Amino acid sequence: MAVTVLTGAVMTTGALFPSTASAARPDTVQSSLNALVTDDRMPAALASVTDRQGRTHNYTAGVADLKTGAKVPKDGQVRAGSNTKAFTAVVALQLVAEKKLALDAPVDTYLPGLLRGEGIDGRHITVRQLLQHTSGLPEYMESPVFADFPAVRYRYFEPRDLLDGALAQKAHFAPGAKWEYSNTNYLVAGLIAQKVTGRPLGEEINRRIIDRIGLRHTYFPTPGETTLHEPHPKGYERETDDGPLIDYTTMDMSMAWAAGEVVSTNGDLNRFYAALLGGRLLPPAQLAQMRTTVPAEERGPGVRYGLGLTSTPLSCGGVYWGHGGTALGYRTRGGVTEDGRAAAITVTTTPTGAASRRVEAAVDTALCR
Repeated sequence: MAVTVLTGAVMTTGALFPSTASAARPDTVQSSLNALVTDDRMPAALASVTDRQGRTHNYTAGVADLKTGAKVPKDGQVRAGSNTKAFTAVVALQLVAEKKLALDAPVDTYLPGLLRGEGIDGRHITVRQLLQHTSGLPEYMESPVFADFPAVRYRYFEPRDLLDGALAQKAHFAPGAKWEYSNTNYLVAGLIAQKVTGRPLGEEINRRIIDRIGLRHTYFPTPGETTLHEPHPKGYERETDDGPLIDYTTMDMSMAWAAGEVVSTNGDLNRFYAALLGGRLLPPAQLAQMRTTVPAEERGPGVRYGLGLTSTPLSCGGVYWGHGGTALGYRTRGGVTEDGRAAAITVTTTPTGAASRRVEAAVDTALCR
């Protein structure tokens, strides 16, 4: 594969979805990343952008390590956070295609008695409602064990331990009544996938997705792993708005499991969503179900949520499909368009307020200009 070095970018030639339209202007993307570092105090920002002609540009800004000032590795590994939900949903929908799982079957069909609590009953919550965040299940991350995060940073959690934290709370609403994002939905979806396949979820994600489409820099960590395998920028968080940045690169992400444990790169995430939207991972019927959306305005104006997949409006018209993810130290946003454009941007701390909106705007810039 030919590689051409550009100012602030690496361009690789190849074909994803060929077209004759012009490429995104590299200077506008680089300027967006530079602003995230200088104006919004992000330690680092990384982007991978593929234009309509299948050409990919990788960009970096800031530093990978605040202590050493090391350069940010191009397309370095990051914790992909809730992008994992798209992977988990694909496994579930593949099982639907194999007639081993039914979207409108109740959870109790596969895990009888698992979901019981105040207003919570697995006989009345369907697989579809889990994947679309319309189940009413409360957020397990709100359980008391996570109030002192440093104490559990390296703790290994079994999925059932996490689920117990959700079931100790009451349901937020009746199943199907509304949309509300809850990581608990994907804990249960992951447990169903394991029950149906008889295999660990991580192995199924590796076999059914990562190995199948050749995501060479993506993996589902094995129990006990706390580090990233390949070159990566460090991830940082502040305990207070004005506090020092604390290195959170190493941690046990079993606390996120089916909802957020995958490690990847911006480039691999683009390849994943392109393969998904291109029909390489799901039959047409299941892909259509995944793309059937409900309003999810709390994720942004005009955003809609399918089954582990979001659609986000673009300022230049149309939408892009993806998910996005946040793990301590990393936030990734991006996705792909119908005509083959792709963009993923990661910053190495969790932005809030206006800074968070500027990350979203940087994706729009990358896909529209």
